[in-house]
Amino acid sequence: MVGITGILISLGLLIYLAYRGISALIVAPLMALVAVLFSADPVILGSYTQIFMPALGKFAILYFPLFLLGAIFGKLMDDSGSAGVIAQRIVETLGKNRSILAIVLACAILTYGGVSLFVVAFAVYPIAVAMFQEANIPKRLIPATIALGAFTFTMTALPGTPAIQNAIPMPYFNTTPFAAPFIGIIGGTTMFVLGMLWLSYREKGARKKGEGFGDTHEEAQRPEISKNIREHAQCENFDVMEISPDDPTYVKKLPNFTIAVLPVILVILINFLFTRFVIPAMETDFLALEKYGSTNINAVRGVWSIISALVISIVILIFLNLKNFRSIKRTLDDGASASVLPLFNTASLVGFGAVIASLPAFELIRDMVLSIAPGNPLISLSIAVNMLAGITGSASGGMSIALQTLGDTYMELAISAGINPELMHRVTSIATGGLDALPQNGAVITLLTICKLTHRESYGDIFVVGALVPILSLIVVLILGTLFGSF
Repeated sequence: MVGITGILISLGLLIYLAYRGISALIVAPLMALVAVLFSADPVILGSYTQIFMPALGKFAILYFPLFLLGAIFGKLMDDSGSAGVIAQRIVETLGKNRSILAIVLACAILTYGGVSLFVVAFAVYPIAVAMFQEANIPKRLIPATIALGAFTFTMTALPGTPAIQNAIPMPYFNTTPFAAPFIGIIGGTTMFVLGMLWLSYREKGARKKGEGFGDTHEEAQRPEISKNIREHAQCENFDVMEISPDDPTYVKKLPNFTIAVLPVILVILINFLFTRFVIPAMETDFLALEKYGSTNINAVRGVWSIISALVISIVILIFLNLKNFRSIKRTLDDGASASVLPLFNTASLVGFGAVIASLPAFELIRDMVLSIAPGNPLISLSIAVNMLAGITGSASGGMSIALQTLGDTYMELAISAGINPELMHRVTSIATGGLDALPQNGAVITLLTICKLTHRESYGDIFVVGALVPILSLIVVLILGTLFGSF
């Protein structure tokens, strides 16, 4: 009982300190050691160096390329102006009467194409301000609108997404990014439809009350593109110029929509081609050798596919926009630097989970979780992942802890129950996108900061579209998966 109390105290402190904004790099190892102190045989230094750090290192080794390449790709899309061009074109096409739909779709296309949700938030927010102001929609709905497009269905449900939440389950279930594609599409569509219904309902409610954009003189941060510049910037690959707010003497050419969106399309297309055709045709018997980890192609195919898709798309993106970067070296450096903190934050949470799993008291918790719907591991897995994502305030962190501690067990349960591992993958991925959106979530806090709004003003709508709607979608997926299996 004392050991369980220690685990609960450490989890409670983890939530509180994360909400207070203290880095997981500091909180995770400290809270792991707090839990160790309550165990019958506390081994503090040994738990840190022999359990916490190896688990952290294993995660970093496996997923570092995905964090690195994803961050670089997002930074290149941002600095080239491509992210803004895509968002602007969608908004212009749909018009101010569909401002919410336009912003959701802009965020969805960018994140599904591999652009970091943080880059998307920065790129789309100024456009959202202008659109919502023109359509007289309350500004407080902007965070939830961005969250629906960037934090939900493109992050966890849609097959092929290069998001880390879709990559983490692959080594545990020997799957690819396109696991259970049709059930994923159904889950993603459910999130999109329910989220849009809620935001539309909130918009109509605000109009009935006479509530508009709000009393603010804030203007979009993206500099104005004058009609004169727009008319005189036509050329083969670039159709608009943008004046840098940091240096008015520097005028950047923005790519046209075709050039801007091509790298996004390539990420998904190349990912699919490598997953289905290129890598399966390769000679990979060498993977069975000890020097290559004594593994097989099924364990690494998904990661290889995403790495290949991002590398090729990055090269093409640079080539198409070479003259558009003020400093390609700086962009690459900034992207690489931006990948380090998210990687090690998540890896630290994995280390925390490994220490908790090593404690004798965890066996009681594990047995309790596994006893939930014993005949259907899909249900207990989804509950475990969702709870841990909520506790850690991190979708990838909660998923990693669950799979680190129970992944092998759930794989065995799936095989014995005749459940396709692809379905386990998709349920795990979708489950991680529910309670992760609690107030302490770093992405939620960052989004509200970008939008210059508070939890009190906007979190209620974020919770509905970012937590409640994904949970409802998960229930739909669980029912379909239980009745019909993977498809």
